[in-house]
Amino acid sequence: IPKSLIEVENEAENLLLARHQLVETDRLRNGNREALTALRKRARTTKTSVPLPFESIMKEIEGLGSRPLVKEVCATCGNHDSKENTWMMFPGTDVFARIPFHAVHTILDKDQAQLDYESKKLQSYVKEKSFFISEKGVLADKISPGVLRSMVTLTDKPK
Repeated sequence: IPKSLIEVENEAENLLLARHQLVETDRLRNGNREALTALRKRARTTKTSVPLPFESIMKEIEGLGSRPLVKEVCATCGNHDSKENTWMMFPGTDVFARIPFHAVHTILDKDQAQLDYESKKLQSYVKEKSFFISEKGVLADKISPGVLRSMVTLTDKPK
């Protein structure tokens, strides 16, 4: 077996594994996004409906009394009770827990940022491997993409 064929086979296997991982990551991202949307609906907020802290400060300076100058407003909680307990299932487990509303969406926001990062990383890896395999185009004359795919997915069956 030529060395270049083994190299392409390994790269194709890595590409298929990365694509599978990308699909799984996207599935988790979509679930997370749906959960965040449900929390925003419950709090009757959207990503842009709650004013930024600076806007809140400027509105309160007009009628400044004995109130604090800076009023932090969570963009997801808005006027919703941030201490209200909410059920949450921890990712990768079957464990449910009652956690304050603010903590739940904060955890989900952090998870979403991490999943977005992983997804972008996997997308660039898939592009890189696809480019590498396509650069080895000399094989396309001798081995069709279907045959290459079948070689990568071959498994030994026990007798």
